[in-house]
Amino acid sequence: MWDPTKYLDFADHRSRPFFDLIGRISAESPRRVVDLGCGPGNLTAALARRWPSAVLEASDSSPEMVSAARERGIDATVLDVREWQPAADTDVVVTNAVLQWVPGHDELLARWVKHLPHGAWLACQVPGNFDAPSHVRTRQLAASDAWRDRLGPVVLREDDAVLDPAGYAALLTDAGCEVDAWETTYLQRLTGDDPVLEWITGTALRPIRNALPDDDWHRFRAELAPTLRAEYPQRADGTTWFPFRRVFAVARVA
Repeated sequence: MWDPTKYLDFADHRSRPFFDLIGRISAESPRRVVDLGCGPGNLTAALARRWPSAVLEASDSSPEMVSAARERGIDATVLDVREWQPAADTDVVVTNAVLQWVPGHDELLARWVKHLPHGAWLACQVPGNFDAPSHVRTRQLAASDAWRDRLGPVVLREDDAVLDPAGYAALLTDAGCEVDAWETTYLQRLTGDDPVLEWITGTALRPIRNALPDDDWHRFRAELAPTLRAEYPQRADGTTWFPFRRVFAVARVA
């Protein structure tokens, strides 16, 4: 279960890669613009403002996120991204921080390209920080004797959950696209107590939260917190630097 409020705690930081991504889409008058994994809809609204004449299609697998998007006036639907099929008039598809949750999404991207019209744009952005201390330490704690049995078959994303830019470029070029792929590491300046813990609570820790009752969940966070403080020390001014690598690919169907 996703928590839209927790996810939006760092809305400014989370939105920057989205705007860097769609800034590379050169579509002028698309007929249909699709936001797959729209979340709480705060960024979907930017697509509506940029292309006001387009039909806007938005979906997310989380009912909680869809409800939050609807409260913002976005006509979102609950849909697993793996079940989506492009309509004949789909000219722009955006997936922002979604595909890292979908094993085998390389095949999904190739299938979408096959069904998109000539000249359509497909833009995706995924986190590329699964080998960062924030995620490595979380996996280590989850695999420890104290937590392995409690968590059961919880699957946490490893560093092979996504491709690198060259991987996405090769995949989409072979599928018949012109491709622009790159990566960026954002050095994010976070504030507050245990800000890295709070950041990953809204995303990477979601499978753990779903697997644990409240008491165990609070204890897991309490055990993880000092490890993350050591990895990401607070500066004298009370801020914490958090490097976050992101991988981007924008493809135009040839």
